[in-house]
Amino acid sequence: MSLDNVPNLKSYDSTLRDEASVPMPDIPHSDPAKKTQIIAIYGKGGIGKSFTLANLSHMMAEQGKRVLLIGCDPKSDTTSLLFGGKACPTIIETSTARKLAGEEVKIGDVCFKRNGVFAMELGGPEVGRGCGGRGIIHGFELLEKLGFHDWDFDYVLLDFLGDVVCGGFGLPIARDMAQKVIVVASNDLQSLYVANNVCSAVQYFRKLGGNVGVAGMVVNKDDNTGQAQAFARKVDIPILASIPANDDLRRKSAAYEIVGTDETEWGALFGMLAENVADAPPTHPEPLTQDGLIALFDGKETGAGFVLEPATDADMRGKNAKPAVSLEVVYDEV
Repeated sequence: MSLDNVPNLKSYDSTLRDEASVPMPDIPHSDPAKKTQIIAIYGKGGIGKSFTLANLSHMMAEQGKRVLLIGCDPKSDTTSLLFGGKACPTIIETSTARKLAGEEVKIGDVCFKRNGVFAMELGGPEVGRGCGGRGIIHGFELLEKLGFHDWDFDYVLLDFLGDVVCGGFGLPIARDMAQKVIVVASNDLQSLYVANNVCSAVQYFRKLGGNVGVAGMVVNKDDNTGQAQAFARKVDIPILASIPANDDLRRKSAAYEIVGTDETEWGALFGMLAENVADAPPTHPEPLTQDGLIALFDGKETGAGFVLEPATDADMRGKNAKPAVSLEVVYDEV
């Protein structure tokens, strides 16, 4: 049906199109009013967020900062490296157990410390028994009851799964809970796809009045092929640090050893990362289209140049395909 024959609808459609084409005004940015910087770190599962954050938080504390690290990934592995492989009780499981016993959760039940870093895990529901995003929301509700807004920290680092940026996982962006976002990625299409999604979410909520920006990217397991750096240039965000693909780092991470300290050869790298994370202002990225993202890679790796061949009804029916009886009425010419 064409709108051309319906004057009112055609006029309304034109009005909507005109409104949609008007550029969004920039939202004024000012420095955070609070002393505490709340920073949300996003990345694809398995890309090394926990490794990066454990060592970053340890280095910040070594530099004299008060740091709180909160794991917001249902895997609850953010703090494992920090605590030498020891899994700490999560807020959600502890809350459930205390509630069944008719008791209140205390801070010492869920928050633990090492070398000046305070850390906790929100946790998540058991497989098939709840929504991970809803678990994140419930976890932050419990944090507020424990006095989250009265705590005295220089930095609060939130480790979020970047594969999903809806519901509870998008909380820092959607509700302006953080002043800025940092993405962790590598030189592979999937991790950059996730980073691009996070940039898109930031821009989407900016149009709705949000103020969260992307402060930059940490390139982990950097093999010097350059796709992550090319992505950062395209979307216009800085590289805060490039952590090399290195056997020594891999072995130490697997053995739950902290390298984010001046006592190791990697101290300078994580010291620079700590300074860059602290100083980098939130910016507004320009996310790429799917074709733009794929164009960062060699066509041999992504299938670039492939031409889509449309399927037909006969293709779909296979052996069941047969001529359809037409119900069209054909009139003899006069």
